Amino acid sequence: MAYDATGRLHEIFDEQQVSEKFRKREFVLEVVDGQYPEHIKFQLVQDKTALIDPFKVGDEVKIAFNLRGRGFNKNGQMLYFTNLEAWRIEPATGGGAAAPQGGGYQQAAPRAAAPAANQNPNLRASAAPIASDDDNDLPF
Repeated sequence: MAYDATGRLHEIFDEQQVSEKFRKREFVLEVVDGQYPEHIKFQLVQDKTALIDPFKVGDEVKIAFNLRGRGFNKNGQMLYFTNLEAWRIEPATGGGAAAPQGGGYQQAAPRAAAPAANQNPNLRASAAPIASDDDNDLPF
């Protein structure tokens, strides 16, 4: 499922070569949600690590990302990890930045529905809701 978030780049980390076949680059997005800002860490992997290059700390950007989760068995105990894997970064103003080397900007799937009133408007899922209020016959 694809999500997007809009905010200000708070920190950009260097690329890390995790193994012979895997590399990643992390960055932090500051998203205003109510009275206090949220600092959310995203990662770019493999050929997407250069997507952040045209931007600098302080830029307002819109991030398209996937939610990823994995389990890991360590000494008989299951550990779980969740990653926010970014696959597109663009200026929040809607203008286009030059496409970085080694990749390009990808188009996101169109949104089927607007976010619910109680959700943060800067952080939305692009999947359609299971049913709208008009589709059910519940009394509340």
